[in-house]
Amino acid sequence: MNNAHLHLVVNHLPIIFPIAGVILLLIGIFTKSESSKRNAYIIFFLGAAATIAAMSTGEGAEESVENLPGVTENLIKIHEEAAELFAGLSYFLGGISVVALLANFKNYAFSKFMPFIVGAFALITLFFAQKAGNSGGEIRHTEIRSGASIQNSETGQENGLPEAEKAGNDSDDD
Repeated sequence: MNNAHLHLVVNHLPIIFPIAGVILLLIGIFTKSESSKRNAYIIFFLGAAATIAAMSTGEGAEESVENLPGVTENLIKIHEEAAELFAGLSYFLGGISVVALLANFKNYAFSKFMPFIVGAFALITLFFAQKAGNSGGEIRHTEIRSGASIQNSETGQENGLPEAEKAGNDSDDD
């Protein structure tokens, strides 16, 4: 298993854990289940731990793919910056989840508000998780690149359409 493969194995976990955590936290809020809330906090913490693994494998993955055809330094840089922002938010989410978990166990007064604070921050974190995940996918998946034209490798024409078909598609004869 090379560095790129290892990164692909672990990089989905920091996104999946918070999604599962938000679902479980919502269940805990609506059913007033303290154990569901506690489990959600633990899942958010595990997501932060998984983020450490994803970030530690990123540099090796970059070295593995940076010279492949279609991979540009700009795409890698965009992903790296998005991943660093997401990682910071994920670590913070894990930290406030530990505080919320301890407050829940000790039954502190502010523990009643923590599910809402943690949940709101989890949603913000997931927004940036989507940015990091999407920009990472764009590195090797040309079909999801925003604003990118797809080149047919055999003809070199955009979208794989012959020039006559493109001209026919653009006409207003309909």
